[in-house]
Amino acid sequence: MALANRMEIAEHERTSLIEESILPTQINQRPLGFMGYAWIWVGIAVIIATYSLGAAGVGGGVGLGAVILTILLANIAIGAFMVLTADIGTEHGLSFAVYLRAPFGIHGTHLPAISRGIIAACWFGIQTYLGALALNGIGEYFFGFSNWVVWYVVFGLLQVGQTALGIRSVERLAALAAPAIIAITVWMYFTLEGLAETKGVNIWTFRAEGQMSLMVLFIANMGFWSTLAIDIPNLTRFVKTEAGAKGFFQRNRNILLAQLVALPVTQALIAGIGGVSFIATGNWNPIEVIQGDAQGLSLVVLLLLVVLAQWSTNNSANLIPAALTFINLAPRFIGYKSAVALAGIVGTLCFPWQILNNLFVFLGYYGAFLSAIGGIMVADYYVIRRRRLNVPDLYASNGQYRYSGGFNIAGLAAWFIAGAIAAWYSQYAFIIGFPLGFVIYLVLMKSMVLPFHQQAEVRTSNGRDYLATSEGMSWAYLGQGRFDRVSADSLSAQSVGREDL
Repeated sequence: MALANRMEIAEHERTSLIEESILPTQINQRPLGFMGYAWIWVGIAVIIATYSLGAAGVGGGVGLGAVILTILLANIAIGAFMVLTADIGTEHGLSFAVYLRAPFGIHGTHLPAISRGIIAACWFGIQTYLGALALNGIGEYFFGFSNWVVWYVVFGLLQVGQTALGIRSVERLAALAAPAIIAITVWMYFTLEGLAETKGVNIWTFRAEGQMSLMVLFIANMGFWSTLAIDIPNLTRFVKTEAGAKGFFQRNRNILLAQLVALPVTQALIAGIGGVSFIATGNWNPIEVIQGDAQGLSLVVLLLLVVLAQWSTNNSANLIPAALTFINLAPRFIGYKSAVALAGIVGTLCFPWQILNNLFVFLGYYGAFLSAIGGIMVADYYVIRRRRLNVPDLYASNGQYRYSGGFNIAGLAAWFIAGAIAAWYSQYAFIIGFPLGFVIYLVLMKSMVLPFHQQAEVRTSNGRDYLATSEGMSWAYLGQGRFDRVSADSLSAQSVGREDL
């Protein structure tokens, strides 16, 4: 039987640690090119809540230009961090929750992973709620029917169904949504600037009363993306990568445009529109602004564009990450499609309409604990293991990542300590949580864990055996708990697809 056929049959096996959608993706199973991945990030960056960040800055007494520049720089910084964690996906093809088995243990991974999954589900709920408000506006215009709860259910089901179709479906929606996002941004800017002029207000010199510091705005924006900064391997494992690309930038070149250009520029522009909206109308919410300033067909079209923007964000940034963490929790019982549905249910039960009213508090506290996970990941992947991973043992119940009863005390202690301190100073969460998590994990790992729990990739004299893409190899599951590294040349020309994952 051909190698590809054996691997395809094996992938459908399920154990307490293995399920098809959380196995490593091979080099020939990565469909996203650099433009496709960049379009996804244009779509991700247009979250209606982003408008509130810009409005909060302007309302806090910061000038519009300074708000836009601060948010641009914050997103370049978090984008650079994303490139670091992205390599876990491009090198090894691993999802976020599976990788966390290395620094947290095969059972310990569930605590930080599910924390991230619930946050992703909450964001799904927030985005669906805002999209439902836009759909409700359309319903009122055409039918005189107003019930956002009904639209929430309809919109949520549509998103869950489309995301369950897989990464190709996500990419196609992103390519469609990106031009729509640009269109609504242009309309809002010129409409709102004109409205401000009629009131005798110059949007670039306007100053509100307030004392918000640029540092708080900067850190809030970093916290905004701390979720995707840590679980970006969930997406980058599907980005096309050159087999044998040893250089970091060569291996991740299809990712750089999205993280360092598409994300920062789009986020800064959308937040800027939120600031302009606040100046012109006193309201940051584009749905309410559109309903107040647009009429007829233009009202319907603009609200549809708002819905499309939320949709394109939700599937790649929220539903997929949440689903993969739920699968990792119980892979024997939860498959990809059921996990996507579960993410939708959890996101609704978190009462997202209440979270939106306390967005900055929400960002501060969850950013604190997620930033600590980021520090632990970077310390583990780059310092402890030097990008090498014993991938077969990530899926082995009695392998090296079992540590003590399945828990790595270094990862868990570093996460609790660094996260708690960062949460105490929640306004500065990210810049506290990340370095503290990084340092505490290194100290505990070297002093308390490595002397007693040998890590093959750390002790080896031939680190190339624990690399994949940079050696022109892929991690392949052969069935019955067995893995092997397979060269790109030996893989069948007919790809073992993952488009439904």
